[in-house]
Amino acid sequence: MSETPDTVVLVHGLWVTPRSWADWVAYYQAKGLNVIAPAYPGFEIEVEALRENPDVIARLTVPETLDHLESVIRSVETPPIIMGHSFGGTLTQLLLARGLGSAGVVIDSAPTEGVRVNPISQARSLFPALKNPANRKRAVAFTAEEWHYAFANTLSEEDSRASWEKYAIAAPGHWVFEYGLFANFKPGHQDTWVDYTADRAPLLFIAGEKDHIMPPSVNRSNAKHYAKSPALTEYFEFEGRDHWTCGAPGWEAVADHALEWALKNAVVRP
Repeated sequence: MSETPDTVVLVHGLWVTPRSWADWVAYYQAKGLNVIAPAYPGFEIEVEALRENPDVIARLTVPETLDHLESVIRSVETPPIIMGHSFGGTLTQLLLARGLGSAGVVIDSAPTEGVRVNPISQARSLFPALKNPANRKRAVAFTAEEWHYAFANTLSEEDSRASWEKYAIAAPGHWVFEYGLFANFKPGHQDTWVDYTADRAPLLFIAGEKDHIMPPSVNRSNAKHYAKSPALTEYFEFEGRDHWTCGAPGWEAVADHALEWALKNAVVRP
């Protein structure tokens, strides 16, 4: 087994597919790394097909998704670096909690259970999904205008619309209801619960100063929850960047920071 990781696993978030990582895949491959960008179950088909028939992903569960991602990660000989964006950041935290990976980087991460910071901009961003209780059983999409506010608020309306047209799909509504603003009001542990005191691979939180849907305050709070863990946990904030930070101009700086930190701090256990 190699002493350093040679593979990066990129976990996409909600409202997008692995297409959102295309530039990162090529960028990291050019650096000599193996790169895997797995889809959630049902998300393997193209964006255009999912937009035409989002019902195929409406009933997907978090445990099903985690089990699938775990199988992908365990197929890699040397424990890989795991990076996740948005809800992919939540999934990355849950995968690290399962003992997977040599290092984790979460970018504009949705929170795990117990993070009670809910800024107004987050509530406004999620309102299109939460405004109708019937959306719990549907796959819910953002309009171009809603995408602009929630994802790409630092871009021009024209550039934001271009990203929406190329990448945006619907998301399982029950994920937004169960793991969004209301997760901490339910009794017992939910699917996004982690033991914040446990040991695991090193973890970096990257936040964007201008992120509306997962603002820095959410990411800072999530990171602080790991204060009693013996594992390394760090936080970094990029000025002027929104939730679409992995695709907006200047994304290379985010990719470089994430990779450099992960390679420096990775721990490969026998």
